[in-house]
Amino acid sequence: MKAQLRRRMEMAVRVRDFLRAHRTEGVPEQAALARLEELVQRAEVLAGQQRAGVVASRAATEHRAQVRRALQGKLLRYLTAVGRVAAREDAELGAQFRLPRTRGANLAFLTVARGMLEKATAQKELLVGRGMSEKLLDDLTAELAEFEQTLEATRAGRREHVGASADLKAVFSEISEQVRLLDGLVRYRFGDNGELMGAWASARSVFGPPKSSATNEGPEVVKPAA
Repeated sequence: MKAQLRRRMEMAVRVRDFLRAHRTEGVPEQAALARLEELVQRAEVLAGQQRAGVVASRAATEHRAQVRRALQGKLLRYLTAVGRVAAREDAELGAQFRLPRTRGANLAFLTVARGMLEKATAQKELLVGRGMSEKLLDDLTAELAEFEQTLEATRAGRREHVGASADLKAVFSEISEQVRLLDGLVRYRFGDNGELMGAWASARSVFGPPKSSATNEGPEVVKPAA
């Protein structure tokens, strides 16, 4: 969660807790508090989905890097070496089994690797006769399928993160509106109580990031509503 949204979340929780601690019997207050509690709960769920999307995407990226290293450094390298030997009889085979670029894009790497697998499958008998293990093609198939799965896992994680982030912004926009409504109610009920109004002002403040140390100023305070 971005810092600004996190601060808004903290503000919403403080406001909710203040209203719970100073609950009144008024119907408007009860209805407004109930709606705020619903929104906070929804925001917490979306924040969890947002974090889960980030974690899933990062995990898939790390796993993909491991699979790619195994493909590049072991399986495809082995196939390339066999292809060079076979190229002594068929020069075209040497060009068909060239390692993908080490730093190439993932989809480009996958395309090249799948092309090599298809060519090796078509030339299996010849390549086995030149030193290729029959199991290599099965291992390549499995590793490439796993590589593709990591790409989909990354896309799914990003979709979850982006979708949750968009919904979270909408929820926080509604939370801000609800806090403005509650501000009016609190001022109406407790406006003459200086101590409570001070606590309320603190609860509904959104604290911005600290200013540069050169200014020697404290954190910026941004009010969610007038």
